[in-house]
Amino acid sequence: MATATSPPETPARRAGAPRARRSRPRAHRRNRVRNWLIFALLAGPNIALLVVFTYRPLVQSFYLSTLQWNLGSPTARSVGLANYADFFADPGTPRLLTITAIFTLATVGGGMVLGLLLAVLLNRKLRFRGAARTIVVAPYVLSGVAVGLLWLFVFDPNFGVLSALLGAFGIGSPDWYTDPEWALAMVIIVYLWKNVGYVAIIYLAGLQAVPRDLLEAASLDGASPVRSFFSVVLPLLGPTTFFLGITTLLTSLQSFDIIRAMTNGGPLEGTTTMMYSIYLEGFAAGRAGYSSAIATILFLLLFVITLVQLRFVERKVHYA
Repeated sequence: MATATSPPETPARRAGAPRARRSRPRAHRRNRVRNWLIFALLAGPNIALLVVFTYRPLVQSFYLSTLQWNLGSPTARSVGLANYADFFADPGTPRLLTITAIFTLATVGGGMVLGLLLAVLLNRKLRFRGAARTIVVAPYVLSGVAVGLLWLFVFDPNFGVLSALLGAFGIGSPDWYTDPEWALAMVIIVYLWKNVGYVAIIYLAGLQAVPRDLLEAASLDGASPVRSFFSVVLPLLGPTTFFLGITTLLTSLQSFDIIRAMTNGGPLEGTTTMMYSIYLEGFAAGRAGYSSAIATILFLLLFVITLVQLRFVERKVHYA
């Protein structure tokens, strides 16, 4: 029986084997260099923009928070952590933190609940569903200043639309402009109206990604639509809820334009949040160092909250 034999090894074959082994590392290095060049070409401009317009101002803000410097003054004096000590020793700081917490919890929690309800409604087969989705999302893309100015006419206690509607039922209009609590409620309502469309459209995308066969299986097992929603749909929306929880929290804590347009932080500082306090201290009072200290505290607060969400909340999120 014939057996296959390998051809005799020649000097040329023996010399070619080491040459092939040497060429492999060279090709690998060339591929790595080419990949790094492509990465630098594509990501380099974005990284440069982040460094110049995000990280550099962040580092400068840390440095300014250690100075006693009035905005526009040619001189500054280093005071270490005195600005931070002044912030926590200020008798108005607890009220400032309380107003910030109320505004954030109301806008984030209310926005998530209302956005989910709107998404469920817009996910149904309704007439003019496309137009309804456009109407819901439209306020989100509008200017916050324009929205705030328009809603001032709605809340006007003498000539506003809301006052007329309440008057038709024999109810007097609250003091939206002079009562700090009502002013804060007014700002929260307008913020929710403007931003709930963003939450709704993200939740709508999550609802449309829910597998239909799971809902059909739950229906065959005798689950009601409400039970199917809480037992099947809501857990599958975990990644969407986690994403919205982070993004809406960060956006809410940095809200400025609506407060500036509607109340200017008043009345009696009843709508002054930490973000708006940064503006007041830096540009109204001219205390740039103290303003930078508040900005640094807000940044650290956002950083810690985000880390907590990523560390503990994400554990309960199922991505598959």
